Amino acid sequence: MSTNANDAAPVLPEVMYAQASPKSVGGVSLFAATPQDVTENVANFHSDQEVTRSAAALLREAGFQVIHESPTTINLAGPPQLYEDYFQVPLRADERSVVKAGGVADTATYVDCPLTDMYGLIPTDRSPAADVLEGVAIESPIYFHESAFAPTRQYWHLTVPGDISAGVNADRAHRAEVTGRGVRAVMVDSGWYRHPYFERRGYRSGPVVLGPATTSPADDEVGHGTGESANLFAVAPDVELTMVKVNFVNSIGAFNVAVALRPHIISCSWGRNLPVGPLTAADQALAAAIATAVAAGIVVVFSAGNGSGLGFPGQHPDVVSAGGVMLEQDGTLHASNYAMGGVSAVYPNRKVPDVSGLVGMRPKAISIMLPVQPGDEIDRDRAGGAFPDGDETTTNDGWGGFSGTSAAAPQVAGVCALLKQVRADLTPQAVKGILTRTAVDVTTGVNGNGDPAGPGYDVATGWGLVDAHAAVREAQTAGSGPAAERGVDADELAATGTASGQGLER
Repeated sequence: MSTNANDAAPVLPEVMYAQASPKSVGGVSLFAATPQDVTENVANFHSDQEVTRSAAALLREAGFQVIHESPTTINLAGPPQLYEDYFQVPLRADERSVVKAGGVADTATYVDCPLTDMYGLIPTDRSPAADVLEGVAIESPIYFHESAFAPTRQYWHLTVPGDISAGVNADRAHRAEVTGRGVRAVMVDSGWYRHPYFERRGYRSGPVVLGPATTSPADDEVGHGTGESANLFAVAPDVELTMVKVNFVNSIGAFNVAVALRPHIISCSWGRNLPVGPLTAADQALAAAIATAVAAGIVVVFSAGNGSGLGFPGQHPDVVSAGGVMLEQDGTLHASNYAMGGVSAVYPNRKVPDVSGLVGMRPKAISIMLPVQPGDEIDRDRAGGAFPDGDETTTNDGWGGFSGTSAAAPQVAGVCALLKQVRADLTPQAVKGILTRTAVDVTTGVNGNGDPAGPGYDVATGWGLVDAHAAVREAQTAGSGPAAERGVDADELAATGTASGQGLER
C-alpha cells in the first residue's frame, strides 16, 4: 500500500506501468469486447505490425519507455504526470480490497482513470496517438499464491524431489525414461537462485531473464521462484527451465516476455482475488496475452489461488487451473482447505480448478520443504515461531516450508512437460483433456470456500490430483488434434515479440 506522509490517502506511484493496445485488426477494441470473445477469437484483437510500430514510435517520442511489444499490447512505463499530459486525462489512486500471499485479506493501491467505465482504462481519443491506439490498461497489483512459512521438522511434511514425485505418481514415468527431456518450460516468478540443491542434481536451468522493472538476475530476493521451481523439477527432472523474473508492478509485461521465449509450457503461481468481476482493463489485456499464447500452442498453467473467493487468471478458460489436495502421511487424500475453487462469474460455465497438485492446509499451508536463497525474504522474515503458525528453521539456512496452489501449478506444469516429451504434437487443449481424464478422484474434504469434494468433478479439487504415470500412458496411446487449433501461428507470435530482457533503472 502506498500512502502519503500522514497516511491519509493513497498517492500515485513514481513510475506507472501500463499496456497500450494498438488498433485491433478485427475493428473492435480489446477493451470493448466481452471476456469470452477475447478468449475465443483472440486473433481479432491482434494489431497490424505497422500500426504497432507507429504507436510505439509515438509513445517513445512522447517520453514513455517502451519495454516490450506483443501481438495485442505495448508495455510502457513513465511517471503518472506523463500519462495525464499525453492522454489529457486525470488519474487517481485508491485503496481496494485484495487477498495477499498466505491468504491474508488486506488492501492495495490501484490507479484508475475516472473518464472510463472500465476500471484502470485510459482513453486515447484526446492524445496524439488517437489514430493508432484504442486504449491503455494500467497494470493492477497481483500476488503470489503461496504461504511462505517453513514447517517444524517434527510435523508431517513433504520433501523434494522424492515425496512430490511419488505423490503425483511420476516415479513410474521416470523409470520409463519420461522425464521432460527436450521440453522448454518458463516460470514467471520472483527469480531463481542457483542453490546447491539444484546443482547436485544436475537440473537444467538457463540464465534468468529479467522482466520489466527487475534487476539482479543471480538473486531471488523473495525466494518464491526458487522454491517453487523445485516442484517442477521434482516431476520433470530433465525439463529445460527458464525463469522470467517478475516485478508485480508490471506482471503482464513479464508474461509477454515469457511468451516471446516460445516455450512449450509457461507456469505462473500468482494472480488476484476476483470472485465476482468485472475484469479491469489490465485483466483484459492479460486475458488476451494468455489466449494468444495458448492459441500459438503454449500450455499455460496458473494456480487457482488460495483462501476464499476465486482467482484470476486462474479462472481464464484457456489455462490449466491448478487447485490443491492434501496428502496425509498414511497416503490418504482430501481437498485442501487452503485452496480456492468455484464457478467463474466472468466466463460462463467456467469452473475451477481443472486438476490439483499437492498443497497443505490452513492456517499456513506448511507442507513442503523447499530450497530458497539463504537470507531471502522467506528464509529471513518468516523464521521462528511454532508450527503450524511459524517457521522453526533458522533465518539463513536456505530452506523454507511453504506450498499453496503456488506449489500445485509447477507440479501440474511438470506433468505437462512429461506429456509434451512423449507427444510433441499435443495441443494445450489435448494436454488439459488428458490431465482431467487421468486424475485421481478425491472425494473428501473442502476447499477454502467450504465447497466439498465428491465423486467426479467438483470445485474443491477439480477432476482430482494429477497422475503423471496415467497421463503419460494415455498420451502414448491416444490420438490428438492439429498442433494449433485456434489459428495463431508461433512465428506470427514471435514476429512481434521483442523482449529486451531489461528492466527500468531504479
